[in-house]
Amino acid sequence: MSNVLEVKGLCVSYGGIQAVKDISFVVPKGEVVTLIGANGAGKSSTLRSIVGLVKPTLGSVLLNGKEIAGKTPESIVSQGITLVPEGRRVFADLTVLENLKVGAYLRKDSLDEDIRWCYDLFPRLKERSWQLAGTLSGGEQQMLAIARALMSRPDVIMMDEPSLGLAPIVVRGVFDIIREINRQGKTILLVEQNANMALNAAHHGYVMETGRITLSGTGKELSENDSVKAAYLGKARK
Repeated sequence: MSNVLEVKGLCVSYGGIQAVKDISFVVPKGEVVTLIGANGAGKSSTLRSIVGLVKPTLGSVLLNGKEIAGKTPESIVSQGITLVPEGRRVFADLTVLENLKVGAYLRKDSLDEDIRWCYDLFPRLKERSWQLAGTLSGGEQQMLAIARALMSRPDVIMMDEPSLGLAPIVVRGVFDIIREINRQGKTILLVEQNANMALNAAHHGYVMETGRITLSGTGKELSENDSVKAAYLGKARK
């Protein structure tokens, strides 16, 4: 299976603080890959550097074999990768439909088919098509943030803490959506503090600690690893 995204020797610094320290990983086409770890481990910085919001200090990021490290966010999005940001960040004063169209701002073709697809994935958004995004519930805003990212037709969709601040029943619904998007052919790179949900959804996972990758394996392997259980799944070692 080919790797749609390859990260090699990535380093990210903020001033004199090194947030990401020489990490390497791959995201195979059609799979869900997750980065798990404590708050401050460098997970979000990794995503932000991949999509161009932060310029890496060292390293290579290949998307479909082409170097994207250090390019502008607009250029990177146009090449086939997009980010669902932490905190959703929908445009509160725009309607649901207007938010979806913003997600396709680089496209010049018709959006009708993709809007219908998003409404099929998220029927609740169709019901609220003309409602201001700021009046939606937290779960509905997360649905909108994911749908907006899909409107650019990305090869890889990255999600930063999609369960943050949501009730448990809503979190389950969000992860059902993640699985369905993947079943429909989308490659997903997921950053998530809810390690149990993330590893259950992922084909492969990487554990980040203080800016470094310390463990990797299939989602099942990591969920059964004693150190992962103790640190992230709330299960003590036997």
